[in-house]
Amino acid sequence: MFRATEIHRVWFDPAEVQLSQLLSVKTGGGEENCGYCSQSQHFKTGVAATKLMDAGAVIAAAAEAKAGGAQRFCMGAAWRDLKDRDVRKVAAMISGVKALGLETCATLGIMTRDHAQALKDAGLDYYNHNLDTGPDYCDKVVTTRVYQDRLDTLEAVRSVGMSTCCGGIVGMGETRRDRAGLLHALATLPAHPDSLPINDLMPIPGTPLGGSNPVDGFEFVRMIAVARITCPKTVVHLSAGREHMSRELQALCFLAGANSMFIGGKLLTTANPDKDTDAALMADLGMKTIGDRARYAVDDVLGLA
Repeated sequence: MFRATEIHRVWFDPAEVQLSQLLSVKTGGGEENCGYCSQSQHFKTGVAATKLMDAGAVIAAAAEAKAGGAQRFCMGAAWRDLKDRDVRKVAAMISGVKALGLETCATLGIMTRDHAQALKDAGLDYYNHNLDTGPDYCDKVVTTRVYQDRLDTLEAVRSVGMSTCCGGIVGMGETRRDRAGLLHALATLPAHPDSLPINDLMPIPGTPLGGSNPVDGFEFVRMIAVARITCPKTVVHLSAGREHMSRELQALCFLAGANSMFIGGKLLTTANPDKDTDAALMADLGMKTIGDRARYAVDDVLGLA
């Protein structure tokens, strides 16, 4: 963790954190059988399938997120892949959110180069497509796609000059070697992900992984630390799972190199700490949002600002 902290301070202000908010623009009915997913049609989780939201409703939610402090707005749809018929509607959402002055991100499943270009032209800054786990454990989590499908989508996104957001999940029954395999896969991509989310599994009743045992807190911090060491210039997201993390564990994650988190009371279909809880945590840790150059008071005392 100390090594990761050293590296983090070379490339980033340790007092700054980037804030994102995530909205499910199309919930449920997912075609994939990802063992962690509450939205898969393969499992009985009580999540009903909905239609794609109207652009106006998405833009209104983004405006509310910005007012709450979000700097990046992420739009997720429970699709296996983006269809031609939906490109125009999604592009309208992206354009409207971008016009608010927010960074834009989307996660819409498998992506072709043409679709990636259309969304980039609409103003999409980041495309999220997680590898989820290491290549040797992938088929224990999902069988409706293979690892190469994910790698091909990331290549399509990179080929049009769009930034990638790619990480994974811990706590799915994988070994430490599997977690190392995920980080190795991320670190040896043609280019490091621009954003790297590390998710702590939120077990969903009704899914194959609903009874998974939690990962030890120190092991989770190690995951953050090694992500920082292997991808030093990447923004590392402390993503899903903060709802069941202690304040102290989250603080260790930030110390180990995480410099982004999702805000808002919900991540797609799972709980997330509310605004007041996060504001109190940031204040107690002396953290500011990226772009706010205020620093720790102790830095001023020590002459480090």
